[in-house]
Amino acid sequence: MYFGLENHTGRHHSDVGWRCDEPHHFQQHGISHLLRWTQEVSTLARLLPSLPLTLLLTGATAAAQPPSPARERQERRVTLPSAPDEPGLEVSVAAGITTYLRFDAALDKTAVEVENRPLRFTWVDVGDTLVALEPLVDLGAEEKLVVRVRYRDGASPAKATLALVTRPGVVDKEVEVVRRPRTLEALEAALAESQAELAALKAQSGASGLAGLVFTGRLNLHGVRARRLESIRTSTWNGLAYVGGEGYRAGRWALAVIRVRNLPGQQSWMPGSALLTRKDGTPVKVLSVAMDKAQLAPGEEGLVAVETEAPFWTADEDLRLEFRDKSGGRRLPIPNVNL
Repeated sequence: MYFGLENHTGRHHSDVGWRCDEPHHFQQHGISHLLRWTQEVSTLARLLPSLPLTLLLTGATAAAQPPSPARERQERRVTLPSAPDEPGLEVSVAAGITTYLRFDAALDKTAVEVENRPLRFTWVDVGDTLVALEPLVDLGAEEKLVVRVRYRDGASPAKATLALVTRPGVVDKEVEVVRRPRTLEALEAALAESQAELAALKAQSGASGLAGLVFTGRLNLHGVRARRLESIRTSTWNGLAYVGGEGYRAGRWALAVIRVRNLPGQQSWMPGSALLTRKDGTPVKVLSVAMDKAQLAPGEEGLVAVETEAPFWTADEDLRLEFRDKSGGRRLPIPNVNL
């Protein structure tokens, strides 16, 4: 009679088998192998039941991680409130999804504010009429992040405020933001103002020369006071030089005539705007800026005339004048201008 035993690898051990008629062999080899085999079976019996449980727990842990919720991506159009005290508009955003805010007028890109921008957003981009943003994570249930923009044209409303929120099941992919059309009263007031300006321009153009100055009241018995403007030693800025000038003052207007030199080796220059202020920072309204040439070539000089509103400052008061080209990159400040 023969007993064959296999270890847990399935390989047959010839030295494990024994015969009943070989008691000495059974005692020396059979019992020792039987005990060893029993210990291995016992160890496997303890390990095997735990394996399915471990796999089950691992799967449960993975299943416990909630997948990103599916959201409907929508495109819509919203109208800004006309009154600043009205509630702001809400825009739904979500982590990993870019939301585009499109505005119907050009924005002042330097004035765009996105609350907590460095910490809460993966990406923010600001264009002339577009603000694109992508949150790093979803916002909390009661959390709101504010976006503020300012329009360049100055029309009402001049600013817009939007509140970013996260809502389940929906996200704004693109939002077109428009300003509320003005009321009939506002349109009528704007029309009346335009008509008054047009009538004034027609009156000025109807009479030319010195007679036109008298007819429009720009020249009267009070006459015109003229003076030479003080020259400045340190008068070179951004490749431009202030050479000198004259100041003219009447009852209803003032005029600064400045001689400007564009230094050799510089790009051609022409004034885009002029800023005139008092020493305390009070602005003086500039009515027009004109130059006797289309532009100044390198090394060329020209006269720039700046007309202002009716003087409300004293004749001996120093004003500060600054010329800027259209790009704003080449400025020429001129202090101590007397008009």
